[in-house]
Amino acid sequence: MSRGRLFGTLCSLVFLVNLARVVFAPLLKELISVFSMGEGTAGLVATLVWVGSAALRVPTGWLLTRVARHRVVLGTGVVLTAAAAFTAGANSVPMLAVGALLMGLASGAYFVAANPLVSELYPERVGRTLGIHGMASQIAAVVAAPFVTLALLYDWRLAFVAIGVAAALVTLALYVTARRTDLPAAGTADRDVVGAARQQWRIILLGVAVLGFTGFVWQGLFNFYELYMVQKGLAETTAKNLLTVVFAAGVPAFVVSGRLADRLPHVPYLLGIVAAFVGCLFVLTRIEGVVPVVAVTAVLGYVIHSLFPALDTYLLDTLPDESRASAYAVYSGGMMIIQAMGSVAVGTLAEAGVAYDTIFVGFATGLGVLVVVLTGLRLAGRLPT
Repeated sequence: MSRGRLFGTLCSLVFLVNLARVVFAPLLKELISVFSMGEGTAGLVATLVWVGSAALRVPTGWLLTRVARHRVVLGTGVVLTAAAAFTAGANSVPMLAVGALLMGLASGAYFVAANPLVSELYPERVGRTLGIHGMASQIAAVVAAPFVTLALLYDWRLAFVAIGVAAALVTLALYVTARRTDLPAAGTADRDVVGAARQQWRIILLGVAVLGFTGFVWQGLFNFYELYMVQKGLAETTAKNLLTVVFAAGVPAFVVSGRLADRLPHVPYLLGIVAAFVGCLFVLTRIEGVVPVVAVTAVLGYVIHSLFPALDTYLLDTLPDESRASAYAVYSGGMMIIQAMGSVAVGTLAEAGVAYDTIFVGFATGLGVLVVVLTGLRLAGRLPT
């Protein structure tokens, strides 16, 4: 069986893995009502998805030194199925929080195992392949809000039941496909997580700095986007649908940015994307009215989603076979720990009475300082290329 069929199955699973991560954002308002919790607690629940996504990334890197990549990916499908079933049965905030954590655990392990596998399936076009894989993930983010809207016609639990059933079916399909595919041998020499981290620490640190802090801002922004837009005076229906605009703009961004990452110098391209995101965020805090907000939302969604395939291409195309998965796991775990705090930070500040505009101006300022510092280091020849 061709590698193309295996790649297609991976794209199906990444769709579900990302849907499990982003489904909490459009559900937050409903969950606040059902479980009678404040914005800070809701932000903590959303954060736990990303904490879970961070928690197993380095251990998964260690596991990959002993277990084949496709077997680890299969394991994440099993975990996702069980986690979705558990979350669907939640009847308290602690159970909901545990369910969110478990769904995050599945996603984190998946990306650490699957992204190196995808890059090794087609080593001659890493950016393009990662872009398509990322696009499949992004489509899940696009359909998350409409998916939740349909589920809420019956009950919020239906969203998690559907994810669990689909995950079970796709995991079974992946098992059959992987058994019939000639898998790549790259990475068989990758047997030392600590050694890989020591050898590639400069590349890892740059990746953590860029996506960790940018992701921190992005997590806080998109998980509270609906509430932020309502505070700006938009109707609730319009505010909810703006999440779809943000994520829809990211669908072409993955493909286009993946291809650009194959052609452009990696570090300048990455810093340019982050600088553009900072500019979009400043503009968003200054505008009002439906049309301007929708326009800036679309541009912001395209820009931020351009960053993910660009950074993955830089890492997976630059790291050698003997340390690729291990070093990527260390980067991924460090980056996600920082990212995960974004939602609880925004939720806590908002519950304390700080306006969303003020919160995001402060975040954008901090991120802008990071871009200036990294640009200076690059001009001084201090960043890895």
